[in-house]
Formats: sequence, structure tokens, C-alpha cells
Amino acid sequence: MIDWQEIFIPSHSVLETIVRGTMIYIMLFLILRFLLKRQTGVIGVADLLVIVLIADASQNAMASEYKSVTEGIVLVLTIVFWNYAIDWLGFHFPAFQRITRPPPLLLIENGKMLPRNMRQEMITIDELKSQLREQGIEHCSEVKRAYIEGDGTISIIRKDKDDVGGKTETMKGVV
Repeated sequence: MIDWQEIFIPSHSVLETIVRGTMIYIMLFLILRFLLKRQTGVIGVADLLVIVLIADASQNAMASEYKSVTEGIVLVLTIVFWNYAIDWLGFHFPAFQRITRPPPLLLIENGKMLPRNMRQEMITIDELKSQLREQGIEHCSEVKRAYIEGDGTISIIRKDKDDVGGKTETMKGVV
């Protein structure tokens, strides 16, 4: 026999569910933004966060850790709201975007690796050389500039043969 009341009537306050969802989203966003930039890969931090949180919230609602589906739906909607709100704020306010998306960090300049910046992102020489080789670059001397982007990818600007201008390529690998 199905207990329809237990399925649809929340056993916890809806406001409590929204506050919990908000706190978890913000905490995980800050952790992913400031500590795990290069490990997130091509998927944006906010996108990865939403996928993980929605999967967890949905699982809790389906496994009846919540007493009602309504609580799971409220939590998922809270997470989606914060993802949209942060994207909207970043789009409309460039100052806010600097908080949500880190700027590119220079790793190689005029063929020379920048150890201080590499240390900041914990990228070893071997990891960087591996990424260069995947793009057909044998030596750092062939690189005008290389950056680790906000999403963890490495983009390079190759030196021209005459060292005039450069060709920009985004490396597919993630360090």
C-alpha cells in the first residue's frame, strides 16, 4: 500500500531544505573554485557542482532518505537556482565573474617555464612537457606563451618561424 501523504508532504521545513541546499552549494562552489581548478577539466566548476549535487539530491529523494519527493524537488530547484544566479551575476557584473572564474595564469613566456606560476597550480615540468608533446611541441623554446585557463585546460601561442606573431591553439588535455 502506498502512503501518498508521506510521498508528497515534506517531513522537514521547505525553508530548511532551501537553506541547507544553499549552504552546501556555496561551500562546494568555493572549494571547487579555489582548490580544485585544474582537476575539474573541460567541464566548468559550476556545471560539475550542479551535476554532483543534483545527483545526490535526487538520490536522497528516490531512496526516501527524505520522507517526501517534494523535499528532493525543492533541494534540486535550490541548486539549479544558485547555479543560474551565479552565472547571471558573472555575465552581468564583470567584477563578480573574476570571483567565479579565475583568470588565465602564464606558465611559459618566450620559451621559458615560469616555476613560480607552475608551483602555484602544482604543475610539474613533466606534466607541462607532456601537454606540449600532445600538441606536437618538442621544446619549450617553440612556445611564445602558454597559459592554464580557468577551466584547467592549457592554451598555447606558438612562436612563428620568424618569431613574428603567433598561432593560438587550445590544448585538449588537462593537467
